[in-house]
Amino acid sequence: MSNTATLETLHNSLSGDVLFDDLHKTLYATDASVYRKIPLAVAFPKDIKDIQTLIDFATKNSITLIPRTAGTSLAGQCVGDGIVVDVSKHFTNILEFDEEAKTITLEPGIIRDDLNVFLKPFGLFFGPNTSTSNRCMIGGMVGNNSSGSTSIRYGVTRDKVLSIDAILSDGSLATFSEISSEEFKQKSRENTQEGKIYKSIFNELSSKENQQEIKNEFPKESIHRRCTGYAVDEFLKSDLFGGNEATINVAKFLAGSEGTLAFSTAITIQLDNLPPTESIMVCTHFKSINESLKATVIAMNHNLYNCELMDKTILDCTKDNRELAKNRFFLQGDPEAVLMLEVSANTIEEAEVLADNLIADLDKNNFGYHYPKVYGNDLAKVHYLRKAGLGALANIIGDKKAVACIEDTAVALEDLPNYIEEFTKIMAKYQQNAVYYAHAGAGELHLRPILNLKKKEDVVLFRKITTETAELVKKYKGSFSGEHGDGIVRAEFIPLMIGDKNYQLLRRIKKAFDPNNVFNQGKITDAFAMDKSLRYEIDRTEPTIKTLQDFSSNEGILKLAEKCNGSGDCRKSPEAGGTMCPSYRATKNEKDTTRARANTLREVLTNNTAQNKFNSKELKEVFDLCLSCKACATECPSNVDVSALKAEFLYQYQEENGYSFRSKLFANNVKYNKLGSKFPLITNFITNTTLSKKVMGIATERSVPKLAKQPLEKWLKKYEPKHSKKSVYLFNDEFTNYYDAEIGKDAVIILEKLGYTVQTVKHSESGRSFISKGFLKEAKQVCNENITVFKDLITEDSPLIGIEPSAILTFRDEYLRLAKNKPVAEKIAKNAFTIEEFLASEFEKGNLDTSIFTNITKELKIHGHCHQKALSSTHASFSILNIPKNYKVTILNTGCCGMAGSFGYEKEHYKVSMQVGEDTLFPKVRNCSPETEIVASGTSCRHQIFDGTKRISKHAVTILREALA
Repeated sequence: MSNTATLETLHNSLSGDVLFDDLHKTLYATDASVYRKIPLAVAFPKDIKDIQTLIDFATKNSITLIPRTAGTSLAGQCVGDGIVVDVSKHFTNILEFDEEAKTITLEPGIIRDDLNVFLKPFGLFFGPNTSTSNRCMIGGMVGNNSSGSTSIRYGVTRDKVLSIDAILSDGSLATFSEISSEEFKQKSRENTQEGKIYKSIFNELSSKENQQEIKNEFPKESIHRRCTGYAVDEFLKSDLFGGNEATINVAKFLAGSEGTLAFSTAITIQLDNLPPTESIMVCTHFKSINESLKATVIAMNHNLYNCELMDKTILDCTKDNRELAKNRFFLQGDPEAVLMLEVSANTIEEAEVLADNLIADLDKNNFGYHYPKVYGNDLAKVHYLRKAGLGALANIIGDKKAVACIEDTAVALEDLPNYIEEFTKIMAKYQQNAVYYAHAGAGELHLRPILNLKKKEDVVLFRKITTETAELVKKYKGSFSGEHGDGIVRAEFIPLMIGDKNYQLLRRIKKAFDPNNVFNQGKITDAFAMDKSLRYEIDRTEPTIKTLQDFSSNEGILKLAEKCNGSGDCRKSPEAGGTMCPSYRATKNEKDTTRARANTLREVLTNNTAQNKFNSKELKEVFDLCLSCKACATECPSNVDVSALKAEFLYQYQEENGYSFRSKLFANNVKYNKLGSKFPLITNFITNTTLSKKVMGIATERSVPKLAKQPLEKWLKKYEPKHSKKSVYLFNDEFTNYYDAEIGKDAVIILEKLGYTVQTVKHSESGRSFISKGFLKEAKQVCNENITVFKDLITEDSPLIGIEPSAILTFRDEYLRLAKNKPVAEKIAKNAFTIEEFLASEFEKGNLDTSIFTNITKELKIHGHCHQKALSSTHASFSILNIPKNYKVTILNTGCCGMAGSFGYEKEHYKVSMQVGEDTLFPKVRNCSPETEIVASGTSCRHQIFDGTKRISKHAVTILREALA
């Protein structure tokens, strides 16, 4: 049935889309697990009727539907060879909100953190808090019965589910909610698909033998985090089945069923009051994992809101991530483990008492050696560090990775130290140094062996370690899955965990719900093999990929792409803050995520048989909307720098297919600007005509940047530097030189006024335009020319200062991949600074005379350039703009502006460019009063702000020059 015509017919019958091209099938072949299955197609339903049509199609053609939201599943729940049904794009509405009852009904595609942004003004929130909370969706959380760091206080998702509207396997609609025992029996007598489900449950659970078997074999009742198999033990609470509750709710049974029983379209959940306003986190340091686990038992007596563990392995993975490194401030020395223990109260005084009591108790029992307390906004930084740990594990260089297979075991808290002691012996037997991470307070640790699943011997270990760990969990009557679900990796072990009789019971209930196996085949029952359909071919011959850039720090470009583990941080919404990934935020298409680009590059470089492996239409499509913002280089916990990947792709692809007229025009803008600057008025008039824009392939709506009346280099030739004891070299970048010469003059004036000799030498352009358009040979040439010019000039005492962030920061980033003489490039990189960084550093050292600035009052709002945020910091701008003592300065929480050099000028990218601006930047600029000055250090940012809001923005150095008294 998989012929194109049949799928085309299906596509035409939906209001939404069905895509079955190679690119989309590749993108949806993986999630955040180790598995890969190429689906038949990917569907994006717009309404309930579309889903009913898909179910009918699947039934008639004997295929399965794989439900998907954010695709962050760690166990392979979203992977399958049927039709992947992505509801993250269209099923994103809040349907009903009852503030008084503290309930909300919503569609499955709403992001957990976005929901809580909506709820915060009402003093409410949804409690379960996964590490993926800024992109995971409520439907996925219900499917997995997610828990997260707050489960010790607020419970798991199942506890919050009140009702589920679902489509059943015959296409009929059903609402599962709390009903009386009598209503349950009445429903079991109905001759409908829903009635058959109730009848099956009633008949199966009425059996005393079945009830006893469940009690004997299921995890201990004290283990609240449990996702092994279907939650048939929930039914035993009912007075129908030996319990004492007069009501029963099948919706709670559906929580954790991984989309294998019905297709949810609306979910009603119970909300909680917001936590107390004052919190303190005690980040206790330990000399061993075992000590930290024993301490957990003591700590849990203190009414904690969080009790999370990070071990040395995962902490070490955060050292080399620029973003995460900022959040390691609380660490002292090199602890083997840290417990993050959070207490909360209504006043800070009460919280202090709770924290001190906790520390005293730990100290009295000789647990821990350092107890730093974290307050206020710093708590979010610690939480972010902990949450990013999952992705940071991918920072292990090479093919050995921390593999998710036994990472979700949960045992009773009192069993945890002994369980871990035995687990450690298993790891030692296999010469494994496992990772210990996450929810210690709930008796659940994300334990991961480090394996190379490209090698047969490690795939064998993958099964052995998983099997022995499952047996150990069973010994302690624990749950093999606490919150990540069974998926593919653990479903095979369900008979071991709950006994074969109970497993057959699950199979019969699955049959009652889904007689034709339409819903997510191979998960929970009749499972796929856990060591098949892996992401990598076993014992393959590694492809040789030649690149112009040096990717040796990641053992090559392919292994850089393979660092993406699918955690999906690039799918976070604008409300989550940060910048990554601007194109996805604009389009909401998976193909426009950082993850999609890394996955596609991995697939193509691995499987493309062409001599030039980069010659791929799929790569061209996924990289098309990449703005090269570099946010992924820092905000992606795995540090997958897609900007670098795109530059290499463009170079390799264009070497094969040629360079377009427009690309040559943008890449060689220095050459053309040099000509145009001879007659700037005429040039500016011509380039801004509609005809010229059309010829150049520029959006006619755009205003083309105007050349300065005189390039800065001409002014500098006449400039006589004032000699001081301290000197700097000014990097006169190509953008400042031709477009923003006045800003360059402002920089020279400010530096001189503050007591520095400004020196200049003849040098090449930065190469930024060459890099962004994939002209890497030319970029390499100017890189090496500049390194030659500056190698004997730039030192700690005579640094290189730049004005345009994207230009000066090439010394820190791309030059290290392009330079012939890497040691010299690294030396220059250490002493190359944006002007804001340099002045902020000098200000902190007390080297600036601040009396020369005005005392007038002014309000300033800063928008940070993407490269500035990724490779430097907007806090430097904040610091120097606070030098005038009456300036009130705020850093706007804005993402990418959307211009990204030439990207926003290109006619086919104009709409996306403006949508990126509308996501965060434009609304915040429009909300600023006319008196407020907008500060933007990037030349592209300033042009985008003007085109999008008609507001003039200024470089920070211009603001300072204007502030001179």
